[in-house]
Amino acid sequence: MILALTLAVVLGTMAGALLSARRHAKARTLADWAVGGRRFGVLVFWFLNAGEIYTTFAVLGISGFAWAHGAPAYLALTSVSLSATIGYWLMPNIWNAGRKFGLVTQADFFAKHYNAIWLGVVVGIAGIIALIVYVQIQIVALSLIVRLTLGTDVSAVAAAIIAAVVMLAFVYFAGLRSAAFAAGVKDVLMVVIVVSLCLTVASKVGAASMLDVYRMAQDQYPDIGRLPGLQPEAGLSTVWLMTAALNVALGNWILPHLFQLCFSAGTEATIRRNAIWQPLYSLSYFFIILLGLAALLAGTEPAGGDTNAVLLQFVSDRYPSWVIGIFAGTACLLALVPGSVLLLTAGSIFSRNILLPIVPRLSDRASLLASRLSMIVFAAIAVWLTLGGSRSLVEIGLSAYAAIGMLAPGVYFAFLWKRAHAWGVLTGIVIGYCALLLPQAQTLWNTLLPHWDHGLIAMAVNASVTAMVCIAWPRQPALRTQAA
Repeated sequence: MILALTLAVVLGTMAGALLSARRHAKARTLADWAVGGRRFGVLVFWFLNAGEIYTTFAVLGISGFAWAHGAPAYLALTSVSLSATIGYWLMPNIWNAGRKFGLVTQADFFAKHYNAIWLGVVVGIAGIIALIVYVQIQIVALSLIVRLTLGTDVSAVAAAIIAAVVMLAFVYFAGLRSAAFAAGVKDVLMVVIVVSLCLTVASKVGAASMLDVYRMAQDQYPDIGRLPGLQPEAGLSTVWLMTAALNVALGNWILPHLFQLCFSAGTEATIRRNAIWQPLYSLSYFFIILLGLAALLAGTEPAGGDTNAVLLQFVSDRYPSWVIGIFAGTACLLALVPGSVLLLTAGSIFSRNILLPIVPRLSDRASLLASRLSMIVFAAIAVWLTLGGSRSLVEIGLSAYAAIGMLAPGVYFAFLWKRAHAWGVLTGIVIGYCALLLPQAQTLWNTLLPHWDHGLIAMAVNASVTAMVCIAWPRQPALRTQAA
């Protein structure tokens, strides 16, 4: 029953997504396939944009983080609202640039604004690396669901490969529009099932109500409701929460796939309306954290202590098969939709910003084919990363935000400072990655700024170096991409 219901949810949504895509003009060019023809309205854009918030990182990752740490899971509540605040200003500027200059990818933006094709290549490579790390999150989660439905006899390698194949099949043919349809189905299903689980979760752990679950958790684990939570040695203090939330908010719209989502909107008003209402999604974290605490009270012990599998294990232990099947199918969509968009974006960047400068006469059809084939390679790399590590989804997500944050100063300076130029941005990126990745730098930050999020520190170093280079070495002002 679990397998049948899981397949029914996933295959039904995939069929609907493909039919939805076929009703519209067939994707004949990379732009049609990657940004949906730049015609998405308020409702489609809402679900597609929200689909990048309501992922396995949000549901499986945050619930497991609450189970393991407690209060540090409140990071999710703060970062979504802060991101929407910044997005209200930044997204329309990105959209205007894309509409005015026919941009498809984030690397297009850097190449056009700073009048440097080579910078677009550098940014494209950095963006693809960050996207592959983010795809890893979805494959980790999807492989856990595969093993839940098919049984633990399926090896971790086989589960990860199956997850990658399903994800590729989902996006390979229809592009962004198929993901938009599936995002709507996924969001509705997940809201319904999470709320339904929360309405019944009190009886599963001996509590009188949902709020009583919080009280019981506080009584049994006195440190669970305040920072640094259940594991003080992890360093998840108030300073960590503030700096990590700020880093996520500043880096969120710099993720390459969110650039492409901005380009897909039909109007500027569509973007602003979504930014106004998007913080409502943060309210769902009340229920997600509640489920994590309930799993803790229930004594849930996932195999190997894997925090990513806590919610799946809790539902599997405490609910009937038909509930497990629907939940597993919906959780599959949580990984499939954002994972597909991530792979689509990485493929678009490869063909348009890395391959095209090398082969300038590449046709649209060949570019589209190269984009699709490159996705297979990127998915394979993500599978390899999945098999080589065991970090929580939240930790992997913060690593992706830290990596992509090295491109943030170049984006913000593009709209705020006319003197910024390509060489300054490149220097900042190189020094920023050194500040983020070198072991000596990490030791220095732990000494000087204990508990600070290293991604935010590296971003600040990046911005400072970029500004100093642009001041000390003035060059021709960059092309203004912001619409009048």
